[in-house]
Amino acid sequence: MATPVVTKTAWKLQEIVAHASNVSSLVLGKGSGRLLATGGDDCRVNLWSINKPNCIMSLTGHTSPVESVRLNTPEELIVAGSQSGSIRVWDLEAAKILRTLVGHKANICSLDFHPYGEFVASGSQDTNIKLWDIRRKGCVFRYRGHSQAVRCLRFSPDGKWLASAADDHTVKLWDLTAGKMMSEFPGHTGPVNVVEFHPNEYLLASGSSDRTIRFWDLEKFQVVSCIEGEPGPVRSVLFNPDGCCLYSGCQDSLRVYGWEPERCFDVVLVNWGKVADLAICNDQLIGVAFSQSNVSSYVVDLTRVTRTGAVAQDPVQDSRPLAQQPPPPSAPLRRIYERPSTTCSKPQRVKQNSESERRSPSSEDDRDERESRAEIQNAEDYNEIFQPKNSISRTPPRRSEPFPAPPEDDMATAKEAAKPSPAMDTQLPVPNVVTSTPAPKAEPAIIPATRNEPIGLKASDFLPAVKIPQQTELVDEDAMSQIRKGHDTMCVVLTSRHKNLDSVRAVWTTGDIKTSVDSAVAINDLSVVVDLLNIVNQKASLWKLDLCTTVLPQIEKLLQSKYESYVQTGCTSLKLILQRFLPLITDILAAPPSVGVDISREERLHKCRLCYKQLKSISGLVRSKSGLSGRHGSAFRELHLLMASLD
Repeated sequence: MATPVVTKTAWKLQEIVAHASNVSSLVLGKGSGRLLATGGDDCRVNLWSINKPNCIMSLTGHTSPVESVRLNTPEELIVAGSQSGSIRVWDLEAAKILRTLVGHKANICSLDFHPYGEFVASGSQDTNIKLWDIRRKGCVFRYRGHSQAVRCLRFSPDGKWLASAADDHTVKLWDLTAGKMMSEFPGHTGPVNVVEFHPNEYLLASGSSDRTIRFWDLEKFQVVSCIEGEPGPVRSVLFNPDGCCLYSGCQDSLRVYGWEPERCFDVVLVNWGKVADLAICNDQLIGVAFSQSNVSSYVVDLTRVTRTGAVAQDPVQDSRPLAQQPPPPSAPLRRIYERPSTTCSKPQRVKQNSESERRSPSSEDDRDERESRAEIQNAEDYNEIFQPKNSISRTPPRRSEPFPAPPEDDMATAKEAAKPSPAMDTQLPVPNVVTSTPAPKAEPAIIPATRNEPIGLKASDFLPAVKIPQQTELVDEDAMSQIRKGHDTMCVVLTSRHKNLDSVRAVWTTGDIKTSVDSAVAINDLSVVVDLLNIVNQKASLWKLDLCTTVLPQIEKLLQSKYESYVQTGCTSLKLILQRFLPLITDILAAPPSVGVDISREERLHKCRLCYKQLKSISGLVRSKSGLSGRHGSAFRELHLLMASLD
């Protein structure tokens, strides 16, 4: 009998350092599911090909952090909105800025491309929604009605409606041709983060921070069903392309829902944290999440996920994808979207009162566009994605292969093959072996900051032994003696550490931060240094150049520690020093010598030389650890990028 092949349902695909500073927004290309765009606090928009480590293109021009990005369906244009309220549109195939749109007075929180015409909708923290004609570089219409920041915008598949979700707990539906609000959908008790149109029916789904998902009938303008009990705020939802179900990206899981009646078809555990966007390609769901400057992508095999009300099939027994199995009878469909045969009709234009909303191309716009650049980082990937060889762009559409499952599946297959068959189990019964202590585990090279059991201790030492026939019962005195093992030693260690922290705190109250750090270093206890740095790292204004000369040698020790919490604190402190002081250090060292005697300048130059020497020593350590995988590797790769100027 052949051994069945066991495959993964969900797995992590890759993790990249997307920006030199924190990532503030990201979006997946819905057309291919293979293109990723990220916006960061470094005012850049970077483009990536999923499962490839290098950036394809970097778009510059914004002067404030990029708060929102969006790709159009053919993945030929990208729009990005910044914290200052400006919007820029780039042509990816021409690798140049296309338009600069100015008119909002606060952060751009949401963007969306019209499915057929060259229009872009933008939602801002100023509570306004604006529709832009990117061909004429002007605002076509402004929609008012929300009282707080607009977090999500979505055009309907036929391009006639626009749905908006905001922090005021409401969802609104706007008629683009009439230029007015059609309906308001209240009911959520928290900020609404996301809305999504059904691909076929007149149905709208909305997800909120109140951990609910609501489905709205767009013919009767009433709620169809409400799903409660999400494990956290709803940040991303996506309908299946055939409309059979809704995928909800939850905290560390993917949930598959139906409506009429509301029910959960399946739950898939995915350790993606706070997933930010979803896309579907080749019967695989791609999810992306970001934390600080890192972006991670995950894959869920939808052929192994239940998507209808039918009983879930065993993937080992039935290899046919569920999408090909006949769906169960369902409720009659609502009205189907009318697909226009031509491009979208122009929305009704109204007289604009604001000069900024009807501004024509000017010298200021030309200057902004000259300052915007598209830096191609990887020419080979760029030509493959944005420079098709056929004469008609994007025709025929390129086919991409599904992402392969990780190699751990082969290990799972080998384990399954090694297991005895049920027939062998009945013939050769295995006796039950009871043991009071588990097999000893080797101490890990890196001790994680969060763990289920302490390092160096055995949980079995604190539990009653398993009863075995002919074994005497454990008396209370023996159990208490086991629990008290090491108690006195631990009390001595904690008391000593408390005294050291009290001495450092006494110096801290005098207001001399440098002296308190020196006293912590003099104690020669890294745990005290970590406690102090965790406080100093929270307020960047406390850092001075002379403080760096004292802390940098300690950071080098922390980066080599076996404790994950120590390494994290060292990375945070080093990143802060590099961002605040590295440009100053390099400028002072590169400056020509001054004429005459300047004591303060000589002292500053000596400190800079000392810091530079210490940073050079640390850079080798960072470079050697940048190849690690996981959270540590990402932090060291980010530091390696910041220290590139030292090489």
